Amino acid sequence: MQKPILAFLIFLILGCQSKPSNHAADTTPAAVNAPQLAQKTPPQPSADSLPLDTPPETITNPTPKPIPSTPPKSTPAPSHKKTVSKRQNNYPKMTSKKYITGRFNQRKHPDFVRLDDRYCAYPDMYLRKEVYAAFLKMRNAAQKDHIRLTIRSATRNFFTQKRIWENKWTGKRNLAGGENLAKTTKSPLLRAKKILRYSSMPGSSRHHWGTDIDLNDLANSYFESGKGYKMYQWMLKNAHQYGFYQVYTAKGPKRPVGYNEERWHWTYLPTSKIILRQAKKILKDEDFTGFLGSQTAPQIHIVQNYVLGINPECL
Repeated sequence: MQKPILAFLIFLILGCQSKPSNHAADTTPAAVNAPQLAQKTPPQPSADSLPLDTPPETITNPTPKPIPSTPPKSTPAPSHKKTVSKRQNNYPKMTSKKYITGRFNQRKHPDFVRLDDRYCAYPDMYLRKEVYAAFLKMRNAAQKDHIRLTIRSATRNFFTQKRIWENKWTGKRNLAGGENLAKTTKSPLLRAKKILRYSSMPGSSRHHWGTDIDLNDLANSYFESGKGYKMYQWMLKNAHQYGFYQVYTAKGPKRPVGYNEERWHWTYLPTSKIILRQAKKILKDEDFTGFLGSQTAPQIHIVQNYVLGINPECL
């Protein structure tokens, strides 16, 4: 009897030692049984999201950027003084001799904008941005009074003005009234003066600046009756409220020289006055070259008599 009992006790002891203890499982550190937080892998940048000059190895196995121990210093906001300085730096861009004489492409100039064709007699016209904004305000005001303003000419650079001038000089295009200068006028000086009644020498036109526009018609007679008369009277009364002034008023004691009267030609004075002030300082008659008849510019005193021969209000 004793041997079977002893064998049974030995079996129980061995069985308890081989079975895991519940107490041992309870004393295991909590970190072992707690669910493990999945470590997030930084997203792999695609080739489309990288610059064209990014090396291929940057796309695979990217190295995470270290987290700075201290926050980066914030960049101070620019002061008002710096802003004013930047605005002042814009003036030389529109008062250089190259700009004033129209030797640039207005289609690529950052200060110019293409005009809405709906407001123009022809497509692909440009003005300075601030000039166009002022024109739109004036046009809207005129429309409320049943006046329609249409731009017939805006910016013309040196090369466009050269084509106009030389076409008249060579007789390819007649003057107003039908005169062909190649047939009627042999003297270069007299030929130039005839063209200068209504057309500028290349380099001397205010249309180079992007500040001047021709409105509705290019004949003074249009503004003497009907819609033209109403439009012109509205402009005389209201245009200055939007910064626009008639440049070439009728000749008389206050304006004895320069182009003939042009009731269609209006300038945005806040900008054109700045440019004109610089033109007066730096332009010389000898600067006007590169076109037929340019040798007459000093004889005519093109700067004093034509560039500056304008409505005194615009000086």
